[in-house]
Amino acid sequence: MASKTDNRNNLANFFNEEYGSLRSYVKSKIRDTSEREAEDIVQDVALRMFSRSDDALPITNVGGFVYNAIRNRIIDIMRGKKERKLPSEDIDQQWREFAELFYGDADNRYSPEMEQAVKNAVEDLKPAYRDIIIAIDFEGYNYKQIAEKTGIPAGTLMSRRHRAMSELSKTLENLKELSYGT
Repeated sequence: MASKTDNRNNLANFFNEEYGSLRSYVKSKIRDTSEREAEDIVQDVALRMFSRSDDALPITNVGGFVYNAIRNRIIDIMRGKKERKLPSEDIDQQWREFAELFYGDADNRYSPEMEQAVKNAVEDLKPAYRDIIIAIDFEGYNYKQIAEKTGIPAGTLMSRRHRAMSELSKTLENLKELSYGT
């Protein structure tokens, strides 16, 4: 029990003595952050540490432990900022490239009807399948990023995407047969 109290006391002393340095460290790692945002990050890490200090093993290097936790929090925040929205012309290009997966690239020109068929087929997928297709194929995420963000194992995400692509392939093949009578 003494180690739990020691953790809490050591963390409290460290945060009290090094608070300014910790804020400066955050600002040095995230250049476009305001003083307030740096303070929020330090406080968030402190809150997480104090809420878990009773569960933790004795901390032998408090400074290293705290700075490592802050660095990890900064990495999490930077990953969150990577989220991007594609301009509409990029989305149209993405749809064309995605359509190419199913229809081949004979002349690299796709009718608006075909693009709409692909969009409709994606929209008709069940949510878990639609979400993985959009995240991987349109928003540029990788399986690891999605797994970290959602808590769903990467293998599960890969299986979902594989099943989604299979469903899309069947749907679009059926539409192609109906359209061309083949």
